[in-house]
Amino acid sequence: MNSLNAVSPIDGRYRSKCEPLAAYYSEGALIRYRVRVEVEYFIALAAQLVESGKWKVESGKRVADKAEALRDLYRHFSDDDAQAIKDIEKVTNHDVKAVEYFLKGKFDEMGLADLKEFIHFGLTSQDINNTSVPLSIKESAHEVLLPAYRHILTLLEEKAEEWKNIPMLAHTHGQPASPTTLGKEWGVFAYRLRRQINELERLPFSAKFGGATGNFNAHLAAFPEVDWRAFGNRFVSEQLGLERQQLTTQIENYDMMAAWFDACKRINVILIDLCRDVWTYVSMEYFKQKIKAGEVGSSAMPHKVNPIDFENAEGNLGLANALFEHLSHKLPVSRMQRDLTDSTVSRNIGVPVAHTMISLASLEKGLGKLLLNEQALYRDLENNWAVVAEAIQTILRSVGYPNPYEALKQLTRTNEKVTAQTIADFVETLEVGPEVKERLKKITPHNYIGYSL
Repeated sequence: MNSLNAVSPIDGRYRSKCEPLAAYYSEGALIRYRVRVEVEYFIALAAQLVESGKWKVESGKRVADKAEALRDLYRHFSDDDAQAIKDIEKVTNHDVKAVEYFLKGKFDEMGLADLKEFIHFGLTSQDINNTSVPLSIKESAHEVLLPAYRHILTLLEEKAEEWKNIPMLAHTHGQPASPTTLGKEWGVFAYRLRRQINELERLPFSAKFGGATGNFNAHLAAFPEVDWRAFGNRFVSEQLGLERQQLTTQIENYDMMAAWFDACKRINVILIDLCRDVWTYVSMEYFKQKIKAGEVGSSAMPHKVNPIDFENAEGNLGLANALFEHLSHKLPVSRMQRDLTDSTVSRNIGVPVAHTMISLASLEKGLGKLLLNEQALYRDLENNWAVVAEAIQTILRSVGYPNPYEALKQLTRTNEKVTAQTIADFVETLEVGPEVKERLKKITPHNYIGYSL
């Protein structure tokens, strides 16, 4: 397969933008995570059985001596290893059982053949899947997605600071409104992103680990003296860095995973809002875009430089959120103790993450191409002196002037253009003291901006 014959643009056109995710969400990655969980479980189980007196100390020592070699099975997991497991699956028609058989073969080679029946001991497939998948999400979030989100946040914070003193005409309902600053408007997006990214980082990653229907039935039947709940809690927490769900069916509850999808979705909604605003500012000429030699904006119109990066980002964020929405609604719902719908759906968790990464790359590129056009911002402010009416009527209210709102409404809501001279002439007609008139005359669309950031 190459970029020309890939069915999905994730593995085709946009492969370079989401390549790092292959280490977490590809088929090979899922198999590697399964091997990791099985190996860590076997090592922890061996220690537990020795501690409980169910194994001889010598057996536990053999496992302890081989522990790092066992961990190398997933640390140095290769494409050939993944293919060997896939070849076994062709016979078993069961992906997790194929991992078990692969490991049994490795145990034979390592001199642990007499202990290999304790691989996958007492477990069901979902004990492996429902730890492997949240572990892959957690590690991809910390190592790939969150750094990418925070990079965009940093870019916005830098621009907010750089442009905090650049006055800009605001638009509410698409109409000219009280002026603001360009930096403050970018600061709004940075503020929103920061809060939601912090919320995303605080979400715990939980997992199911408890046997065929979540009750440790097989474990208790084999070794009833062991506190398997305590063991499961320690294993999931200490070996995998996850939180064990205390009551489950055969599969995990997916509630916390759904919360993670929804948190990503909220961040992406903010970024969609950003993309649309920047697109609009470009159309208003508040920004120009850097031109790269050889690039074509239109196949027919040579003059065009389109805001394609923000359009690409918006489109991919929309795709990501559609899938996050489905995942967060579907996965927590399963018929009785389980059905298989979660299994096939969860294989697509990497898809919305990939579309998010594609969008973040496009957004970074687009932000880097923006050139501030202060002349356009000045032009729109100068053409909209009516927006200082709010300031004038509020000051007049503060000094007890009668009906100031109505007076300014009559002045500004006409078909005649309101200019600096219009405002100056109006101020002269007011029956207020000279110090108040002086305050009013100093107000312009360029300085009536409130707090700049």
